[in-house]
Amino acid sequence: MRGSKREFVTLLQKALDRNLLAFHCILHQEALCAQTFPSECMAVMNLIIEMVNKIIAKALNHRQFRALLDEVDNEYSDLLLHNKVRWLSRGEVLRRFVACLEHVKTFLKSKDLNYPQLEDTEWLEKLHFLVDMTSHLNKLNESLQGRGNTALQMLEAVLSFERKLTVFARDIQRGTLSHFPSLREFKEAHHDHTLNGDYLQGAIVEMQTAFGSRFCEFRKEKMTLSFPVTPLEIDPSLLSRFPGVNQADLEMEMADIADKDLGVSKFKRLTAELEDVTRQKAQLAQSHKWSEIESLPTPEKLVYDTRNFLTVIGA
Repeated sequence: MRGSKREFVTLLQKALDRNLLAFHCILHQEALCAQTFPSECMAVMNLIIEMVNKIIAKALNHRQFRALLDEVDNEYSDLLLHNKVRWLSRGEVLRRFVACLEHVKTFLKSKDLNYPQLEDTEWLEKLHFLVDMTSHLNKLNESLQGRGNTALQMLEAVLSFERKLTVFARDIQRGTLSHFPSLREFKEAHHDHTLNGDYLQGAIVEMQTAFGSRFCEFRKEKMTLSFPVTPLEIDPSLLSRFPGVNQADLEMEMADIADKDLGVSKFKRLTAELEDVTRQKAQLAQSHKWSEIESLPTPEKLVYDTRNFLTVIGA
């Protein structure tokens, strides 16, 4: 799509004789950033997948393990098998694995499967760190998915997460672990173990660098993408790359709107409505009320309704 000579975007720009806004898939870019964990952390993940497969892949082992969890009245009745197609499915696999960790140890020993890493505090530290970080990444991924998200909303979600990474790194540095509940629980259970804060902080900084690098081009266009909610603050020349936009006509329209209180107030209401929909969507997602999310007005509809309103009043 975005090759420099023969791919679609380049050919389309040549055919139209104009530059176009073009971005790599936001979800794909985010997933690639999520895979920037250090090799030691990735080794932890791979070993966990191996252990889960040892338990789940064989029907007899799987039945026996589920019976064990049922017998001890564990919170979960089973482990999850990692889906390689969706990298972030690992987050739920890790969380479930840690919740069943003691029972996993018991079961593996009963099958004469020896994994000394399960008693290694440095290895376990990385495991609990992964649980928390993949949880944060999953929340970002969920906010980027679904119908109705505008490019601006997705960009703002990514930029917000970049800022959160700074908070996470500072949290690790201070040792408070306010945003790392699994790692904090591990630390409290192993008082004689000193967390390798520099290593964990470095992993977060490396991920933050990956986000900054992959989304740098996208970030440059934030002002342009925010036009629907802040039209009076944007240089109309920024929109000349959109098909059908005439800079001279747009400048006159913006000048016409600027002193019409009804038009300006409508734009302000649009911003408030978009913020309210985003807030409701986040609250419903936390409660897994997906059908109710579908009933919310989409950002596109709110923007188009505002545009039609301004057309009616002659703004």
